[in-house]
Amino acid sequence: MENENKVNTKIDFKSEAFKKYFANTSWLLGEKIVRIIATFFVGILLVRYLGPERFGIFSYSFSFIAIFSSIAILGIEKIVVKEIVNNPDERDSILGTAFFFRVMGTILSFLLIFISILLTGDSGVTLFLIIAMSLVIAFRSFQVIDYYFQAKVIARYSVYSQLISLIIGSAIKLVLIIISAPLLYFGIAVSFEILIMALVLIRNYKLQGLKLFDWNFNSEIAKNIFSESWPLIFSGIAITIYMKVDQIMLKQMLNEIEVGYYAAAVQLCESWYFLPMVISSSLFPAILKAKQTSENLYTSSMQKLIDLLAWIPFAMAIPVMIFSDLIVELLYGNEFMSSSAVLTIYIWASIAAFLNVATGQYLVAEKLTRITLIRNLIGLVLNIILNLIFIPKYGIIGSAYATLISYFTAALSVGFFRNSRILFWMMIKSLFFITLYHHLVSYLKRR
Repeated sequence: MENENKVNTKIDFKSEAFKKYFANTSWLLGEKIVRIIATFFVGILLVRYLGPERFGIFSYSFSFIAIFSSIAILGIEKIVVKEIVNNPDERDSILGTAFFFRVMGTILSFLLIFISILLTGDSGVTLFLIIAMSLVIAFRSFQVIDYYFQAKVIARYSVYSQLISLIIGSAIKLVLIIISAPLLYFGIAVSFEILIMALVLIRNYKLQGLKLFDWNFNSEIAKNIFSESWPLIFSGIAITIYMKVDQIMLKQMLNEIEVGYYAAAVQLCESWYFLPMVISSSLFPAILKAKQTSENLYTSSMQKLIDLLAWIPFAMAIPVMIFSDLIVELLYGNEFMSSSAVLTIYIWASIAAFLNVATGQYLVAEKLTRITLIRNLIGLVLNIILNLIFIPKYGIIGSAYATLISYFTAALSVGFFRNSRILFWMMIKSLFFITLYHHLVSYLKRR
């Protein structure tokens, strides 16, 4: 009887299910690798071509749109995917309702962009750049098709759209750099890349024998989606704002050139933020599986994930801090040497960013998404307050410190809540290398 109750936690590498999910993950990982390489090199060329002032205008406009784009996205992805998996017969109603959410979010975003432009007084090339990039928000509404491909575990169709749009978008930007095109053209290129992605997604959806015109809105499904996802909706908006608000505030309180220096450093630091998502998405299902065996195995596995996602960025931060001047000079040139000081500070924020991803998986799995919302709001409010205090005194260096402090405060704020306090102590063990010390002691005892 005891053997019958045992849970088999071994992975059957020969099973069709494993092959299916492995192939799906491989497509997603492959796309991420290609994207990081392309955006890294094209991004460097773009920074060098535009120079501090024009790149500052470009980054400010992009951050401006990113904030309002988060409102249109609404953070409903995971809930919609789950609904399609659980209720495949209601596919058209679920996708139609999700599309309705995205369209309403887009309309709200455009309205808020218009009001914000009036308040900030942006004009000239900055105004036109914001308008050109705002089309991204509308075109991204068709990403609901990607939710269907995720639910059916056929990521290759989504990857096709991502790669095709990435290749075309990167090629256009390179051509624009070669012909010395005006700044506005790069804003148009950003929107055109997303348009290509939307068109390929629509084509791939039709190749499945499905039609967009079969989509329909269902009020009951809308209530279910919103009731489950509202903490994630506001959490997504909060985290996007507090990741981008520093550049908005720098432009308003200083100037475009300082934004350019700051954004150049941020681009280097954030270029590898995809890594914790890939690692945690790959390992967390196995961690959840471990919970079926024992709670101790579950927490031990979670600790190892947090250790991994704390020590990887730590190992990266040390050489970046030491060789920041050389890195900036090689990649951007002497014109951007003011970015070096920001890089030495901002790179340490990646540790908190990685930890946020690892612990965020736990909070979603344990249905503690309200804590995710609260901690992101804490990070947002603190970031704004610290930027208001630090920028006038210390300029872009102050903004980098504001980001560093707010990121770590948000990550560690899970300690305020009883249900998530275990994550706080896990992160403390990782950050102060307590678990590493225990591993070394255990290893030496065995020898």
